[in-house]
Amino acid sequence: QVQLVESGGGLVQAGGSLRLSCAASGRTFSLYVMGWFRRAPGKQREFVTAINWDDGTTYYADSVKGRFTISRDNAKNTVYLQMNSLKPEDTAVYYCVVSLGRFWTTPAKYQGYDYWGQGTQVTVSS
Repeated sequence: QVQLVESGGGLVQAGGSLRLSCAASGRTFSLYVMGWFRRAPGKQREFVTAINWDDGTTYYADSVKGRFTISRDNAKNTVYLQMNSLKPEDTAVYYCVVSLGRFWTTPAKYQGYDYWGQGTQVTVSS
């Protein structure tokens, strides 16, 4: 089992920045990929970004490239999402996800992730 605790969401004006954190505990020796999905009101869940736990390879959705940065701290079993130049369309609940590698094929397939956090709300006002 892996437990995920997210923090850092909130309300920000368009053009502003927020940093999300997600700390993993439990079976952290098996971490393969960590990342973030989001779900906006009335929309399907959407891949945002992911990072390979071992080599640091990063993946981004086109909608956030150049604005969002994912990073990790292996010693703290924590992944961070720095979000800059936020837009109202970034408003969503953001979910931290973990893959242990058993089902992961491509970063955007939600079925490849074994554990999901409880979600943290990000609201960007115009």
